[in-house]
Amino acid sequence: MSAPDMISRRLVLAGLGALAVAPAHAALPVPPGRRLAFDVMRKGKKIGSHVLRFEPSGDELKVLIDVALAVGFGPITLFRYKHHAVEQWRGGDWLSVEATTVQNGKTMVVTGRRTAAGVAVEGPKGKFVAPATTLAATHWNRRMLDGPFLNTQTGEVQRPKIERRGEVMVPARGGAIRADHYAMTGEVALDTYYDAGPTWAGLRFKGGDGSAITYERV
Repeated sequence: MSAPDMISRRLVLAGLGALAVAPAHAALPVPPGRRLAFDVMRKGKKIGSHVLRFEPSGDELKVLIDVALAVGFGPITLFRYKHHAVEQWRGGDWLSVEATTVQNGKTMVVTGRRTAAGVAVEGPKGKFVAPATTLAATHWNRRMLDGPFLNTQTGEVQRPKIERRGEVMVPARGGAIRADHYAMTGEVALDTYYDAGPTWAGLRFKGGDGSAITYERV
């Protein structure tokens, strides 16, 4: 075998070895910087932020989610919202979510854990077992759109109609991102977007007063 052939063979074997030891969660759309952040905009003004941090460890992945919003009139804050969630994955499979939401002083806690019987949910709606295909509605993983998802604020399992509406340009800090547009209707009404990654690229929905709320990726 010639020297070039030997080198080529070694490179192929090295590549196969790398694939063999790569953690299963590597198939998940984790951003290269292990962080995903959005400015939350309303009427052209920033009203808060939505930040996700990804912490891989061996075959496991922890996703930490923090949302902080405040809407006011002059010096008076009319709406305040904070949400913190921790999501766990192993080997590419979703395991659990724990979420706490504080909205205008009211606290809501939701947990969801995968069990042999399905997803055990506990929250404001009580305790129940959701279908095994349920994922947490944390948005960063497009797989969420494939089946029912758990609303991490209310504890409800939701099954909206989802329609892919093609590629669009969505706003981002410093420019725009080309992304696939998915529209949700029915139990949930919002528009979500994913780039070619597929990394979560944006979100759009109506606030309680009917104003448009948009996410602009930082």
